[in-house]
Amino acid sequence: MKHITCVTDNCVQPGSTFWGEHGVSFLIETEDGCVLFDTGQSREVLAHNLRQPGDALPPVQALALSHAHEDHTGGLSWVLETWPGLPVYANADLFRPRYFRERSGQVRYVGLSMSQDELARGASLHLGSQPTQLLPTLWTTGEIQERAELAGGSPRLLVPHGDGWQQDTYQDDMSLVLRSEAGWVLICGCCHAGLLNTLAHVRRVFGAPIISVLGGAHLLDLDDAQLTHIVEVLGRDYPDTTWHLNHCTGHQALVTLQRAFGERVRPCPASTRLTFD
Repeated sequence: MKHITCVTDNCVQPGSTFWGEHGVSFLIETEDGCVLFDTGQSREVLAHNLRQPGDALPPVQALALSHAHEDHTGGLSWVLETWPGLPVYANADLFRPRYFRERSGQVRYVGLSMSQDELARGASLHLGSQPTQLLPTLWTTGEIQERAELAGGSPRLLVPHGDGWQQDTYQDDMSLVLRSEAGWVLICGCCHAGLLNTLAHVRRVFGAPIISVLGGAHLLDLDDAQLTHIVEVLGRDYPDTTWHLNHCTGHQALVTLQRAFGERVRPCPASTRLTFD
């Protein structure tokens, strides 16, 4: 059996002992090992939630990072203290400085808190743009290079450019894919490369079917026309896929998808545990 637990999310299941914060982390457990995907925004929440229930930590064998933003990498230092030398998989663009423009106009840093040298000293660092196998049934998507559809971006997420700023293109964005007997399970961090682009990439590289999608889909800034297009494509190309969405998906988008696809769309708050095979 394969289990995926939402360790960190903005929301928590009612009655759960998990803590919530703006961020995402997933624990993927298979017969062949255990991988952590992203680390949420803080070491305190990640450490607490990984010990639920009880106090024993899971036997994490590797960490994959979807992208550099602080709400996905904030618990990284605790992970490396807890599992020294852990293999860490990411895109090489992870270390580009990243910023967020507040509504006041002030720009603040929201990127990785560690330099590449610092991370390499505490981990076995694996950087690349190609899909990489982490376990016999688990891969990174690699870099999502073909982006014919809308990206999951924001004009307020920036990178330095000359003497000013330009909108981040999120070249470091990647997801994970888990092979089950029925098909592929796609696990997303923020889907900054775009939900439709990521789905198309997985079908192109790994094949069909994609039976389930988990995580943040970054649909929260879309207008009605853009959401309608998303619904049309998902209904046409992914008619049997189930959706367990959280973090940056956005309430309006989640309700829109639930109206379109009914019980196939569910929220995925912290402490959610899904089983495949």
